[in-house]
Amino acid sequence: MDKPILSKQAFWDVDMNSIDFEKHAVHVVEKVIERGKAEDFDSLLKFYGFKKVGELAQQAHWLSDISINFCCTLFKVKPTDFKCYEKKQLNQLHWSF
Repeated sequence: MDKPILSKQAFWDVDMNSIDFEKHAVHVVEKVIERGKAEDFDSLLKFYGFKKVGELAQQAHWLSDISINFCCTLFKVKPTDFKCYEKKQLNQLHWSF
């Protein structure tokens, strides 16, 4: 299948032609969820499929709490299903303001 058409908004720091969308799928999904446009997310759903995007999102190394909640609602999963959520819980800040 052809590469998804993504805006430079999420990938401003990367050469779009050098991205391996299979090898770096988790990173691509993570960047689009965090920084991409709605059209970018739609392109990912068409390229990878709904189920695979959900699985890749759960493997992301870092997502904001808002993004995790968005994915939980969309993919019908729990926050604890996300690798990055578990990692956040282990790294509590010392000072809570």
